[in-house]
Amino acid sequence: MTATSRSKLFSSAAEALFDVRDGAQVAVGGFGLCGNPEACIQALAASGAKDLVIVSNNCGNQGQGLAVLLQRRRVARVICSFVGGNPDLEQQMLAGQVQVELNPQGTLAERLRAGGSGIPAFFTPTGAGTVVSEGKEVREFAGRPCVLETALQPDFAIVRAAVGDPLGNLRFYRTARNFNPLAAMAARVTVAEVDRLVDVGELDPDDVHLPGIFVQRVIHVPEHKNVIEYRTTRPRAG
Repeated sequence: MTATSRSKLFSSAAEALFDVRDGAQVAVGGFGLCGNPEACIQALAASGAKDLVIVSNNCGNQGQGLAVLLQRRRVARVICSFVGGNPDLEQQMLAGQVQVELNPQGTLAERLRAGGSGIPAFFTPTGAGTVVSEGKEVREFAGRPCVLETALQPDFAIVRAAVGDPLGNLRFYRTARNFNPLAAMAARVTVAEVDRLVDVGELDPDDVHLPGIFVQRVIHVPEHKNVIEYRTTRPRAG
């Protein structure tokens, strides 16, 4: 099924990601394993696309999330902020099998935000005087050296929202909001998987975290593993 002229709904993650090709740059929402677009990650892994450039805070964790793509050797380069806790990325990075570009976390977020806002580059004091600034232009502003960082505008973004409508208006669940809106804003094509699909107009405008103008494709995915989002209880003593 393809989206109609008004609705952006697709019947599955595989159909929504039909045009992801080898070498595509893909931004992925989520933080650790929180707010991951699990269905889209699995569909991307099954698609066979290889030599991908992944833009993500950490590219999976403990064999889950985006680590599935690493395990299947589909990733050529990762633009991220964190490697620890991800043995798949660590092993392939040290073996020279995957290139890793580390960014300070705030810089990564701002590079995505800039990409979605039409800002080609910006100066930041973060990383000045460290390996982060190597090979980059450095200028002084108000007596502080600042590093020139370029915007990110990926080919695709895959994100997960708690609530969405057929036009792509999205609402995220608490801290799962993290990188999801930024990734969606920056990409040329954004695929959003939503836990709960509502009718157009059911979302109050004040409750919309990301307007549908930033989303091109929507899929309804009511079931997720939520490997890190669960409550553990124990019987009360006595």
